[in-house]
Amino acid sequence: MLTFAHQEHIRTYYSDTRNIHFQLPNLTQDCHTQVCIIGGGFLGLSAALELAEKGKEVVVIEGARVGFGASGRSGGQAINGFEDGIDEYIAQIGLENARKLWEMSLEALDIIDERIKKYQIQCDWQRGYATLALNERRLDDLIAIEQASRNIFGYQHMQLWDKTKVEQHVGSRIYCGGLFDSQSGHLHPLNYCLGLAQACLKLGVKIYEHTPALKLEPCGKSVKITTPESVITAQNVVLATNAYIDAKSNKHISGKLARKILPVESFIIATEPLSQALADSVINNGMSVCDNNIFLDYYRLSADNRLLFGSDSSTNVDMVAKMRRNMLDVFPQLEDVKIDYGWGGPIDMTINSAPHFGRTQPNIYFAQGFSGHGVALTGLAGRIIAEAIEGNDERLAVFENLKIPSLFGGHFVKKMALKIGTNYYKFLDKYR
Repeated sequence: MLTFAHQEHIRTYYSDTRNIHFQLPNLTQDCHTQVCIIGGGFLGLSAALELAEKGKEVVVIEGARVGFGASGRSGGQAINGFEDGIDEYIAQIGLENARKLWEMSLEALDIIDERIKKYQIQCDWQRGYATLALNERRLDDLIAIEQASRNIFGYQHMQLWDKTKVEQHVGSRIYCGGLFDSQSGHLHPLNYCLGLAQACLKLGVKIYEHTPALKLEPCGKSVKITTPESVITAQNVVLATNAYIDAKSNKHISGKLARKILPVESFIIATEPLSQALADSVINNGMSVCDNNIFLDYYRLSADNRLLFGSDSSTNVDMVAKMRRNMLDVFPQLEDVKIDYGWGGPIDMTINSAPHFGRTQPNIYFAQGFSGHGVALTGLAGRIIAEAIEGNDERLAVFENLKIPSLFGGHFVKKMALKIGTNYYKFLDKYR
C-alpha cells in the first residue's frame, strides 16, 4: 500500500531548487464549502484554480505536502496526445469524439502557457520534445503517429527525423530516427505546482496540508469528508489522489476507482551540472527526449545544465546505479560525471493507458490514469471538471465514454499483475 499522510517532500533535485517556500496549516475546525478537493497536486490545484477564477468557494486538503507525489517529482515532460494509439480511440468513441480528445490534449499544453504567463510562475517552461526510435520497426510506429496526426487531425507541428538529423541534436548513436514535436515541452514540476498553489491562495482558495481524507459520506445533496481533526461539508467533491487512491480505505474514495489503475514506479537521476560543451554534446536544442520502448528512457537538461535521466521500472535493485548504467548506454561521454540525486515515485497507469475521468456520484468527480501524460493532462482535467461543476459536462462526458478495464483482487493481485506485465513488456521491448 502507498503511504503519504503527514509526510514531507522527499529530497530531489526539484525540492532543492524550489523557488517558492511555504508551509500551510492542517485543518482543525469543521467547515462548509461549495467544493472540496482531495489532493494538492497538479489536478487538484488546477481544478481549484479554475473554480476560484469563477468565484467558487474552494477548500483543498492534502494528506502530505503540496506537490508531494508525481506533481513534484516527475520527469517534467508535458506531452500532447495520449499514451494509447489514435486508432484505439477512434475505434472506441468514433472519429468526431477522437478529434475532440486530440484538440483537448493540445489545449492542455496551452493551459500551461496561459497559467505561467497569467500568474508569473517561474518553472523553466520550454517547448520542444522528441520521441526517438531504437530500431526500424519502432520508427515505423513514429511514422504512423506523424501521418495520423497530420492526416486525421491536421496537426502540422511534428517532424520526422532520420538518424543524421537526430544526431545533429542528440549526442548518441543508438537511435535510427525520431519524431520531433515543437509544441510539447518540459518544466520544473515542483516549481510549477507550487506556483499553481500560490495562485490559488491569492484567489482565496483555502489549502490545508497534512490533512488526509479518512472518510467520505454522501449526505443528500452534500458530501461529508472526515479528516483527523475536522469534518468538511461540501456541495461537490473532486478526488485528485491519482496513484495514491489505494491509500484510501473508504469505498466511496477507492472501490471501483482503485481497480482501474496500477501504480507504476518511475525513477530519475540528476547529474552534477555539466559544462556547456558537455551539455551540448548530450542535447543541443533545449528539448526533452524519450524513446518509444514500453519501459522507456526519458531525459532532458535542467536550467542549470544537469542531465535528468529517468525510466519506468518495478524492480527493487539499486535504482541509482541502474539509471546510471542506462544513461551511459545512451551517453557514454558522461562516464566521469557524478550523480548528485536519485529518487523515485509512483505514477498512475490504467491497464489500457487511457485516461480515466468521470464521476462516482453526481457531485463526486475524479480524474486519474494519466499514464505518463500528467504534467499536461492534469491541467485539462481540472478545467473540464470545473466546467462540469459549473453545469457543463459536455467535455467530461467524452472521457466518460472511454472504456477502462478493471483489475479485481486487491493489492496482491495488482502486485502480481505488475510483475507479470513488467516481464512481458520487457520481452516485447527486447524483441519487437
